[in-house]
Amino acid sequence: MRSSEQNIESLEPGAVLLRGFANGEAASLLDEIERIADAAPFRNMVTPGGFAMSVAMTNCGAFGWITDRKGYRYGDIDPDSGKTWPAMPEAFRDLARRAAETAGFVGFAPDSCLINRYVPGAKMSLHQDKDETDFAAPIVSVSLGLPGIFLWGGAKRSDRPRRLRLESGDVVVWGGPARLRFHGVDTVAEGEAPCRYNLTFRKAK
Repeated sequence: MRSSEQNIESLEPGAVLLRGFANGEAASLLDEIERIADAAPFRNMVTPGGFAMSVAMTNCGAFGWITDRKGYRYGDIDPDSGKTWPAMPEAFRDLARRAAETAGFVGFAPDSCLINRYVPGAKMSLHQDKDETDFAAPIVSVSLGLPGIFLWGGAKRSDRPRRLRLESGDVVVWGGPARLRFHGVDTVAEGEAPCRYNLTFRKAK
């Protein structure tokens, strides 16, 4: 189902795609990403299995998502610098709150924003966001820069995913019965922008 007036596409109960929701804020969001990366540079983290991810990552907010040989987890300290993660910009927090509310999740207050940078050739395999302590809050995912193919899967990794083309400014929100759906990003292709950024807002603790 799609609302032409609000550009809202229902993916399934608890999950919606908000087309162009962040278009008017894209430039300021990119400026904030640059500021955050100055304090906490992007890095290609290593999985517990020892594989370097093709996606470069950094974080802002009270907690940052981390992966290394010790496992997946959230921490309040950037392991590369030994300092706390950069504060989450109010513009980030406000966008996440408004997107969640538009999707039907009132009162969303993220304490973590994972920022993914996809250069052409990078991808993210199907996975669940399940390292948070409370699944009552939704996930809010904002796309900026290069378009990408978002893989919207099911309750099992083996479920065949839908392929959704996301443009810069599109926002996907999922929670409730869809909170633990598998999802990922297919290999990003070259285009007019140098890379694709993905802001993923969570309530980690």
